[in-house]
Amino acid sequence: MELILTRIAKKKDYTIGRLSLSLNPLLKEREGNTAKDIYLCDTLEPTWRDYAHGGRKIKGHSAIPEGRYAVVISYSPKFKQWLPILLGVPNFSGIRIHAGNTAKDTEGCILVGENREVGKVLDSRKWLKGIKHKIVEAKERGEAVWITIE
Repeated sequence: MELILTRIAKKKDYTIGRLSLSLNPLLKEREGNTAKDIYLCDTLEPTWRDYAHGGRKIKGHSAIPEGRYAVVISYSPKFKQWLPILLGVPNFSGIRIHAGNTAKDTEGCILVGENREVGKVLDSRKWLKGIKHKIVEAKERGEAVWITIE
């Protein structure tokens, strides 16, 4: 299973994105690349930094670098629940997908929800539950789960 996070608004204090489920590449090929990925929800992260051109990480206030990362679900002692975690993020650790509403609710993690208010995602717990369910289903089918952040 491949998740795609496309950052669409890189603001001074936060970053808004769109999280989608990538369609099978064979289906895209058969459809002549006209098939669209399936939109899941919006995302909110800390401030985006242009690491490729000298941007510097500010602990607790920086979005992770663009890239492709493996995703597993593990127990979070901080949140006291099972949550998705991204593996192999350069210069970051403990990057999770979790519930929250504003940039104050994240120190680098990806918040999920609906971006119906400026600088916020809403209904975050509902969207987190759905995404966790999709990841668990994929793992039960024996699929690896990846997220590409662009």
